[in-house]
Amino acid sequence: MSDFFSNSWSYYIATIALVGVAWCIWLLFTQRRWLKHETPQVDDTGHVWDIDLRELNNPVPRWWTIMYLGLCAIALGIMVLYPALGSYPGLLGFTAAKQVVADREEQAVRIKPLFEKFSSIPVPELAKNPEAHAIGKRLFLNNCAQCHGSDAKGSPNFPNLTDSDWLYGGTPEIIVKTITDGRHGVMAPLGAIVSAAQANEIANYVRSLSGLASDPTLLRAGEAGFKKVCFACHGMDAKGNQALGAPNLTDNVWLGSSSKDTIINTILHGRQGVMPAQKHNLSEDQIRMLAAYVWGLSNK
Repeated sequence: MSDFFSNSWSYYIATIALVGVAWCIWLLFTQRRWLKHETPQVDDTGHVWDIDLRELNNPVPRWWTIMYLGLCAIALGIMVLYPALGSYPGLLGFTAAKQVVADREEQAVRIKPLFEKFSSIPVPELAKNPEAHAIGKRLFLNNCAQCHGSDAKGSPNFPNLTDSDWLYGGTPEIIVKTITDGRHGVMAPLGAIVSAAQANEIANYVRSLSGLASDPTLLRAGEAGFKKVCFACHGMDAKGNQALGAPNLTDNVWLGSSSKDTIINTILHGRQGVMPAQKHNLSEDQIRMLAAYVWGLSNK
């Protein structure tokens, strides 16, 4: 709550919090007959039901007033100790981010013994271990299935992890690096140097590389356009470059869609794909276990 982009919001929140407590105290003060130790007078509203059921206007009980004054004092104490007044951080310096870090450190200490017996086992051997496989699967379902699916077969724009087609390489070391540091794949937009007609020619040529239907009259021009603007990343043979994460365009494996319109749109407007880094969420041992599970999906 103390992380505001402008001071005006900080003052706004602090004002609301303090005015709310002050109003409660004022309201209780106006009902201060309990301070005079007088016997409270019960007012009769004059409303009667069922002959003798009368509605009375009893004064607020003393215990109720004292309780609310105590709650107001507690509220002021919380505002002083914790970040409840806009950008004021509080005397204790508490933040939810610090609490998350502390909880993760505590969890890491608690689960460390579980992973110690696997720490010296290579990733390919971990993939064959039933217990390690079960742990890796749970890690995958908790952290990766949202994008890649519970069966790891991906979906449009999210890679299938069960085949042998890898954008950056499928060795255990590369998978560990990908999970640890994440990936940011960029297909540069070429609309500034490629017209819509030229993009259509290139799209037809690219589709022909993997045996998809294409216009044969556009293939020669499409190949020339491809070798002019696309070869730097995908190679002259269009088989891609794992160092750049550039996909192989000849294997009929598509991260997005193989439709001509989608390919044209990608050529003109580019594409970006982000694999979030997991080094802040998972320990090194957990990442190795997860990498072993993923590697085992395409290396039965």
